[in-house]
Amino acid sequence: MAICRVKSLLSLSKCFSMRTFSSAQASPRQLQNIGFIGLGNMGSRMANNLIKAGFSLTVHDLNSDVLEMFSQMGIPTKKTPYEVSEASDIVITMLPTSAHVIDVYTGTNGLLHGGKLLRPWLLLDSSTIDPETSRNLSATVSNHILKENKGDWERPFKLDAPVSGSVTAAEAGTLTFMVGGSEEAFLAAKPILFSMGKSAIYCGGAGSGSAAKICNNLALAVSMLGISEALALGQSLGVSAATLTNIFNCSSARCWSSDAYNPVPGLMEGVPSSRDYTGGFASKLMAKDLNLAVESAKLAGCKFPLTSQAQKIYTELCSYGHEAKDFSCAFRHYYSGLDEANDQ
Repeated sequence: MAICRVKSLLSLSKCFSMRTFSSAQASPRQLQNIGFIGLGNMGSRMANNLIKAGFSLTVHDLNSDVLEMFSQMGIPTKKTPYEVSEASDIVITMLPTSAHVIDVYTGTNGLLHGGKLLRPWLLLDSSTIDPETSRNLSATVSNHILKENKGDWERPFKLDAPVSGSVTAAEAGTLTFMVGGSEEAFLAAKPILFSMGKSAIYCGGAGSGSAAKICNNLALAVSMLGISEALALGQSLGVSAATLTNIFNCSSARCWSSDAYNPVPGLMEGVPSSRDYTGGFASKLMAKDLNLAVESAKLAGCKFPLTSQAQKIYTELCSYGHEAKDFSCAFRHYYSGLDEANDQ
């Protein structure tokens, strides 16, 4: 998995409201000890925000260098997911693929290595994976029992809680969480979620968070390609991308890809297109998410012509060597759009 050096983070001051409920409720003590597995571009920043918020962390990653960095910060590190599990009341995972998540949960020395007994009362997976894997892991976790009493909690829960937001949002603590699983567990986990993000939306039962994330990124990919195609066509017809962007942003074509994340180099500062498409959301990750969307659509028996075309475009971009570029690079590297200076 991709690992990056941990940057300093702004201190967080988050406010949240938490609805009370009649059965199980997590006490502050049951939220205090958090395990975090997967300290890549996103995970390292999410973990740092939890530290800033005052939680006690124990971490694990396959990269020894990043573990050493956290160790130098005074954060306990463990060699296996199971060791993290044994030291934690809650474990958060942020991993690249479904296969990685399955291995961390059920592999040798995985989170569930200790038979039917489990110390954490909550396992929270923020990876972007397929809904079926999320549902299967939730069912597996529900068959375990807690090693020790956790107040009113009688058995462990798993939430799928993928995020929307870039590395910048992870660093700033402004992620949006899409959460599937027990609503009761979701409400109890809000203090943790709001220490890493600005919004947490309950989507339904197990797998619903993963499904929502796939749908969100499908819509994002199609809208970015639509905007890129229209802007490149406009340039070919003699209308500048700057002019078209101004039109889009005050008319019916307005969307995030036009007014907040414009793909044309030279039109907007602070976005990947302004820095040769570095940073942001890599094309290879968009291709991965579109693969998940295609497979989910097939299983659901849904038509997916736009998903299929978007998948082909991003797979092609990756094959041409642009896999690490931000997904908005389709404007330049697929549609052959031109750079512009925004003089308007």
